[in-house]
Amino acid sequence: MGLKTAEQYVASLRDGRVTYWDGERIDDITTHPRFRVPIAVASRDYAYDDPKAAELRSFTTEDGGRAHRIYQIPRSEADLAQRVELMYHTSIVGLVSGVYMALMSVKDAVAKVNPQYAANIEAMYRHARDNDLRAAEVITDAKGDRKRKAHEQDDPDLYLRIVKRTDEGIVVRGAKLHITAASLCHELVVMPTKGMRQDETDYAVSFSIPVNTKGVKIINRSFAPAELNEFDYPASAHHSIPEGFVIFDDVFVPWNRVFLAGEVQLASIFAQSLGLWERTGGLVEAVRMAEIFVGLAQLVTEQQGKDRDPIAQNSVAELISYAEMLRMSLDYACSHCERTPSGMIHPNVLAVNVAKYYYAANYHQMMRYVHDLGGGLVVTLPLESDFRNEESGQYLRKYLRSVPGVEAETRMRVYNLIRDLTADAYGGWQFVVALQAGGGLNAQRIMMHRTYNMAAAKAKALAAAGA
Repeated sequence: MGLKTAEQYVASLRDGRVTYWDGERIDDITTHPRFRVPIAVASRDYAYDDPKAAELRSFTTEDGGRAHRIYQIPRSEADLAQRVELMYHTSIVGLVSGVYMALMSVKDAVAKVNPQYAANIEAMYRHARDNDLRAAEVITDAKGDRKRKAHEQDDPDLYLRIVKRTDEGIVVRGAKLHITAASLCHELVVMPTKGMRQDETDYAVSFSIPVNTKGVKIINRSFAPAELNEFDYPASAHHSIPEGFVIFDDVFVPWNRVFLAGEVQLASIFAQSLGLWERTGGLVEAVRMAEIFVGLAQLVTEQQGKDRDPIAQNSVAELISYAEMLRMSLDYACSHCERTPSGMIHPNVLAVNVAKYYYAANYHQMMRYVHDLGGGLVVTLPLESDFRNEESGQYLRKYLRSVPGVEAETRMRVYNLIRDLTADAYGGWQFVVALQAGGGLNAQRIMMHRTYNMAAAKAKALAAAGA
């Protein structure tokens, strides 16, 4: 019970979980080189020893204990502000553990249909909070033929489903894709991927189970190899987290861990609740990265002696506009927060969805500005080993000189970060994630239509028209 140390977190991963990577079954992920960087990233969230870090990362619970702040239910704007600040200093493993916030936000609606499910949500939230666990957001199904509904697929398992109900619990079968940090978490929190119809009751299912539950298998993939030179890969060498393809092969879930089992009217509520918090986390990361992109764009412009060039200035201005729009959107979403019936504060739903849409829809254009300013060196710059070599290095130091005061090594570091973040290992992952994390562009469009006050807008339009 209580806060774990980093060492205790690592030890907790030695629990017999079934994990594969590159064709190999890995019995102990804590000693395998592929997991060295991911585990180091996740372990930093358990660094509570420094007083400043402890204040940022933890809070006092109602019974006087201490818990990670990712589990603090915001009850005021100040609480929400603290949560957003934490997001700037938390790994993605910590961020996805906010999935219990999504569950707690729908608890009131669930209680109206099935009070026991609501009690299960509360109990699992407290179990994860009080034991300092990490949980994965498990939502996206394989889906098969997208023209067909879940129950119309040739293979009924292409959406995760209930295959058996007993007095003790349910048995589920299926797969969930794109599950960030699944192998690094303790719990898998499963939700339906979309709204379900009355003939899809077996697919309206939500629960939380330990990663090492019998029948759970995880196949991993990462954008970064196990070993990367941090000079050449300043981002990927330190931040890689595997994505999991999670299989549920007739997995038993006891009733006290079930949050939904056939109540189709709640399926879309579950799916939408996760989107809000996931998009909020994505928006926080977007704000952080956008400022870095502005800095990188200005640095390469100055290093080339083009800081007064109007075309370069225009490109940097576009990046500044992008960064500030994202920052102001996040500020607005938090300052215009909303409240659930039970008193939980959460960011403004419409604002978060508009901001996430703006971020994703314009991300690739912003990278075009960065690449245009950087030029071909973004992808052709030689490696650190060539720079450190006495013979080849002398030529790099000679021909990478530009304006006075800029060392060749500094210039290489700037270009390496641009390449890694936008055109290589991390960059390739981010190009897809910017669009797909929290749902693709259409998911945000749908939420905008659902939450925008269209009646007020139409009334004002009619009044302006004199009708």
